[in-house]
Amino acid sequence: RIFIIWVISSWFRRGPAPQEPNSPGGTPRAPSRNLFPKDTLMDLYVYISEHEHFTDFNVTSALFWQKRDLVYGDWTSGENADGCYEHYGEVDISQSVQQNGSIYIHVYFTKSGFHPDPRQKNLYRRLATVHTSRTAILVTPALPLQRAEDYGPVEVISHWHPNLTINMVDDHTPWVKGSVPPPLDQYVKFDAISGDYYPILYFNDYWNLQKDYFPINETLQRLPFRLSFCPLSLWRWQLYAAQSTKSPWNFLGEDLYEQSDEEQDSVKVALLETNPYLLALTIIVSIVHSVFEFLAFKNDIQFWNSRQSLEGLSVRSVFFGVFQSLVVLLYILDNETNFVVQVSVFIGLLIDLWKITKVMDVRLDRENKVAGVFPRLTFKDKSTYIESSTKVYDDMAFRYLSWILFPLLGCYAVYSLLYLEHKGWYSWVLSMLYGFLLTFGFITMTPQLFINYKLKSVAHLPWRMLTYKALNTFIDDLFAFVVKMPMMYRIGCLRE
Repeated sequence: RIFIIWVISSWFRRGPAPQEPNSPGGTPRAPSRNLFPKDTLMDLYVYISEHEHFTDFNVTSALFWQKRDLVYGDWTSGENADGCYEHYGEVDISQSVQQNGSIYIHVYFTKSGFHPDPRQKNLYRRLATVHTSRTAILVTPALPLQRAEDYGPVEVISHWHPNLTINMVDDHTPWVKGSVPPPLDQYVKFDAISGDYYPILYFNDYWNLQKDYFPINETLQRLPFRLSFCPLSLWRWQLYAAQSTKSPWNFLGEDLYEQSDEEQDSVKVALLETNPYLLALTIIVSIVHSVFEFLAFKNDIQFWNSRQSLEGLSVRSVFFGVFQSLVVLLYILDNETNFVVQVSVFIGLLIDLWKITKVMDVRLDRENKVAGVFPRLTFKDKSTYIESSTKVYDDMAFRYLSWILFPLLGCYAVYSLLYLEHKGWYSWVLSMLYGFLLTFGFITMTPQLFINYKLKSVAHLPWRMLTYKALNTFIDDLFAFVVKMPMMYRIGCLRE
């Protein structure tokens, strides 16, 4: 997504359009310039206040950081020779902030020799001062996993992250007012009189993980704060701006498309902590995974559609597959899993339901209706299944299997109820069944193995589909090392 938005915005920057937006007088608007030329000497002022509109320049305690003689577009200064500077301090908070009040960060860059206070007439220049501000507190429910509309009112608590980066974009593009492509247009600010634009200031908290935020309450008197200043290239800024923008697919609904905070954090952790070569390999194999999954679906449909005889195939395993896919789908819907995963599982469930019509004769009994209104579905074994020895082996395998599965299911249900946390009885049933299937699901494959052993053959199996699924299992194992996921899912990778 960020790559596509970058390509689109780059296309808009190829040069002045043949028909540029017109000014109120009807003449084409001329390209503007950056009010801070390259290598301009600047002073940085950072104030922290509880007021959204800052005027307390004379209050010494409000000044958190002052840095003089910075060079606009300098990438070689600083402790690490990367143009970055860092300042650490502690912020005193009032009782209002302890009770979910706001804290604002006000950042001013002025050309050297000037001051950001408009009241100092001799030292203030409007075109020599660029300013931006934002709140430094994240307001979030105390229990983010619970929906307020489902569980009633939830307590809202302010959270604080000790790190923030101020980026000044090193950019001198001749932007035309009214032609800056979104989402960049909300950051490029033009001067109303001169028509030129101010340097772009960007508060960068993309790499701040949700798990690193901590709540603010009455026990805290001071907040640790590490503030960094770094130059930023236009290309990287476009990527960050694209990520902070709402998805263009909002018509699908945020619940379907937008990632949760946990999913976003897992991607960031993978980018931060994973070896670049392993990360590149993961991206490649994720594409291969999607291709193999499609081919597995395709060959599975082809196999069952062209199958004339059911000899050697476990019909009861097909029914159990439907039950298993249904449980998995309900579980991931209850736990707000990624939309792509939901679609994949839903397609798999539809294919499993379709298989029932291929392994059994399904008919509508209109004589014996349910509640006297709805026709009754009847299932009857196909003749090729009844007449073969497969049915005998299938019944025998599932009979022995039930002696193991049902006691295990009862024990796991009691364990899950006593030792695991659940949102409700419905969630307990789903998570219990899902955990049971992941942990002991490999046992359900034994009926087919038993039939293969008795027939001394595997020629009746859909080997193409099984091959693609086997390859995807190794890819899932690779993901287990890179992406944060539940331990139960990692155990489930071994089942195949």
